[in-house]
Amino acid sequence: MKIVISRYFNTNDITKGLLISFLLSAFIYFEYFGITCNFINTVLALLGLYLLLQNSKQGVWFWSGFFIALLWFWWITLSFRIYGITWAIPFGMIGIGLIEGFIFLFGCKVAILAQKYLKISALFWLALFLLGVNYITPFGFDWFRLQLLFLHSYLGVELWQFGIVIFAIALSIYKKNLLFLAFIILAYTPHSKNSPTLPATIEIAGTNIGIKEKWDETHQIDILRDVFSKIDSAILGDKKLIIFPESTIGRYLNKEPNILELLNSKSQDITIVIGALYWDEGTPRNSTYLFKVGDSTAMHKVVLVPFGEYNPLPKFIGDWINKIIYDDGVDYKPVEKISDYQIGETTYRNAICFEATNPKMYANDPKFMIAISNNKWFTPSIEPTLQRLIIEYYSLLYGTTIYHAINGSPSYMTSEGKSTFIE
Repeated sequence: MKIVISRYFNTNDITKGLLISFLLSAFIYFEYFGITCNFINTVLALLGLYLLLQNSKQGVWFWSGFFIALLWFWWITLSFRIYGITWAIPFGMIGIGLIEGFIFLFGCKVAILAQKYLKISALFWLALFLLGVNYITPFGFDWFRLQLLFLHSYLGVELWQFGIVIFAIALSIYKKNLLFLAFIILAYTPHSKNSPTLPATIEIAGTNIGIKEKWDETHQIDILRDVFSKIDSAILGDKKLIIFPESTIGRYLNKEPNILELLNSKSQDITIVIGALYWDEGTPRNSTYLFKVGDSTAMHKVVLVPFGEYNPLPKFIGDWINKIIYDDGVDYKPVEKISDYQIGETTYRNAICFEATNPKMYANDPKFMIAISNNKWFTPSIEPTLQRLIIEYYSLLYGTTIYHAINGSPSYMTSEGKSTFIE
């Protein structure tokens, strides 16, 4: 047993894994600090992938996966603060690291076995693993997308372009000749340098409401006053559409006739998109409400956040966790059909927070999307930055223009992989 443990716990492997993880995570932190440099992003990503593929040791792969997960997803555990279990944050972070660490370790073990029995170099099996790791989504969480490395770089983000990069690196290592890296030029893609401009008729009304304040009855009157104040201001500014974040109104809005009546009245002058809860005969739903020309429509979430909105674990474990951590909270329920709605002559795809980062919501290549989020669960952290990068990735991939209203971090408009923040 001591020999097995030492295989993974030695300073050399840990150091290499840490270095590789820094190289493959740097782009997120540069973006967080407002630094976008195609040259730096390209070089660091290529170097990180090269060092990873150059090492076929199981320990290096385990620690690379472990530290990459920590650097990308440490913020997930910040939500523990809201539930009064701050003490669990370090344990949650270790758990996040271990999940991805074991996924990388599994990929390395498979590559070694494949080389042994199929007589094809483990290097190419590892390259294949990196190409397919996007499709390994623990508990339905799919934010680990290595193509993001090249979102703001000289290379493309299509899967075939990422494949060219990976196998060009693998071939150069296998042949011990860096000239094979020249194949990477085939993945070159010129990206748009221009940031999008928000249409003059659209208002994105970001907010900064604390999680506890949002659900506290004593603060909800002030929140509603602020909502109607922003609506009135938008009307005076000749706006045709105003978009509020997810769960701006912390109530089951379909059970609040007075608020519905006021919003319907305002919608005679401006179309309103706002997030709130919906009580559906004993089933809670996370919803977007559309108020247009005196009428309202509620559109429900299709893709739920694992652990945030539903518990993906087996029922007997999930019920226990819901009781201990979530005060016997009931899981939200998704609907099957994606919602599209028309405002004027434009059709918009509805997306609530996590949905805007899920490929399912980009079915049939929607031209426009209105996304609403509540990032206050995870701020201050890199979560809003990583969320934006994923949305930019899908915007570039599917040609979708996205208007994103957010609580807890700056709102923005995204088009062709570029974003413009809303002040």
